[in-house]
Amino acid sequence: MSVNFGSHRLVVGAHYGMRDWLSQRVTAVFMALFTVLVLAQLIFSKGPIGYELWAGIFSPQWMKSLTFLVILSMLYHVWVGMRNIFQDYVKPYGVRFVMHVFAIAWLVACSGGAIEALWRL
Repeated sequence: MSVNFGSHRLVVGAHYGMRDWLSQRVTAVFMALFTVLVLAQLIFSKGPIGYELWAGIFSPQWMKSLTFLVILSMLYHVWVGMRNIFQDYVKPYGVRFVMHVFAIAWLVACSGGAIEALWRL
């Protein structure tokens, strides 16, 4: 919807696109760097890859904190993508609202499970 104020046109919601695009790129780069870090630790480790190795990788406090930030980044990254898809392709407001609520509940549950598994190590 647009509103005219004199000769200037105000388009509501148009400024969100760049912020969403940039946030998805930043979170994707952050998650990719984290993946490279974890793979490097696996590649340069000695012995078989098992629970002890995984627990050793994720047991230091700095790694738990970094993993927590990656989980939050992934939560936001997925939310922006799903929200944009719902807004673009689901036209009835009621259906879109239910899908948004379901997506939020699902993302919070998944991130809660990931954080619980992380802090048990």
